Amino acid sequence: MKAHLRKIRISPKKANAVAGLVRGKDVNEALDILKFTPKKAADMFYKVVLSAAQNAEKNDDMKRENLKIKEIIVNKGEVWKRFLPSTRGRALPLAKPTTHISVTLEKK
Repeated sequence: MKAHLRKIRISPKKANAVAGLVRGKDVNEALDILKFTPKKAADMFYKVVLSAAQNAEKNDDMKRENLKIKEIIVNKGEVWKRFLPSTRGRALPLAKPTTHISVTLEKK
């Protein structure tokens, strides 16, 4: 009853703010909250929680109504290093952070 999403192009700090909204909630309630949250990370969390619920339904023969989010872990991923052209032939460094998300479900 797990699902992982790796190397997402969003900072862990922004993703963790959305994760706090649904920690410890029922799966159906969490999906409703994520559906109407106007953040980029909310769409990603919706897909991961839905995937974990479908894994539980298919592999462990559980009902979605009986599932609860046990834990959501947001970890820092690799940082993509890029450069932005600047004046006089210079280049300014850009750091593009990535995030790993893990969702674990349990019975109520």
